[in-house]
Amino acid sequence: MVAGQHPSAIAMTPTVSVLQLDTNFPRVPGDVSCPDTYRGNIEIIRVGGASVKKIVNKQPDLIDIAPFERALGKASGDVVVTSCGFLSPWQDHLAAQSVKPFVSSALTALHTLSRAYAPGEVMILTFDAASLTASHLGQFADYASGIVGLPAAMHLRQVISQDQTTLDAARVTRELSDFVRDKRQPAHKHLLLECTNLPPYKLALQQVTGFGVSDILTQVETASPGSVRPQFLSATPPT
Repeated sequence: MVAGQHPSAIAMTPTVSVLQLDTNFPRVPGDVSCPDTYRGNIEIIRVGGASVKKIVNKQPDLIDIAPFERALGKASGDVVVTSCGFLSPWQDHLAAQSVKPFVSSALTALHTLSRAYAPGEVMILTFDAASLTASHLGQFADYASGIVGLPAAMHLRQVISQDQTTLDAARVTRELSDFVRDKRQPAHKHLLLECTNLPPYKLALQQVTGFGVSDILTQVETASPGSVRPQFLSATPPT
């Protein structure tokens, strides 16, 4: 509890249930699975067998969704979210089974962003561009022209793909900032972070692009206001 905070304030703060992939890499503040990201309590429900390799798949229909259905049935939070944006094609399927607001992916932000930005104006930064296809974007498939993937040699991608237990956040910030600066195109006007492990670096990315940033946290906050700590919502999308 924060010093001076009344117990009733904690009780009124939304809790977040995270259906987390079966991973062990570090979760730093701003990451969807880090307790320090949220104002209230966080419930981590680890989905056994759901490795990065299995879920980051260019054929999302081949994902075994049953373990996520079982995990969803255990969720007790005010909002339920997954820890991988590649589950976006399963949004409607899983949301229909949840009595609470459900967010599968930051890619659900395209529903709102499409009203303000044309295809090609949204840079979609993803963990793996070779695996993120138009099928993951659903009715917004034409926004696939804005997909940009992390290089295989980048520190963050290696930590996630190899499930390493140490992460150099300062190095990630430098590498991501340099990469996004180089990949920014004149047509780009907004940055959408598909990967749920990218939000810790959103302010640095906003600084090098000058863009608003949408991510999994902005989607959680939209679904359940008051869930996310304000410092992780500074780079907010337009309303």
